[in-house]
Amino acid sequence: MTVIEEGAKKSGVLWLALDRPRLAWHAWHEGAIYLVSGGGEQELPGLAQLDRVQVSLRSKDNGGLLVTFGAAVAVVDQAAESEVVAVLAKERLNAADSAHLTERWAAESVVVRLSPDQLS
Repeated sequence: MTVIEEGAKKSGVLWLALDRPRLAWHAWHEGAIYLVSGGGEQELPGLAQLDRVQVSLRSKDNGGLLVTFGAAVAVVDQAAESEVVAVLAKERLNAADSAHLTERWAAESVVVRLSPDQLS
């Protein structure tokens, strides 16, 4: 298991270098990080328009910086990748509308895949 994979699996949050450092919850699935933005979820301004983004993972144990890496950004077709959406929905804690969460995301949110440059 790589440092990136291990860090992403152990911690449910990461930092993105956007307009300012942004904390975001995510899910790791099949070699990539997935996030939901907008529509009542975390606001990650400009992420969906980027080709690449810097990501930082911190240790769940002590909060220290574990790894920083570049990642390719791609918007996910939520209908075509329903398995990914289901994984994200499972990781979404305390959703007020958990019964209709994926429908709301399809209508109002963007799901983004971050593919790490290198799994080190």
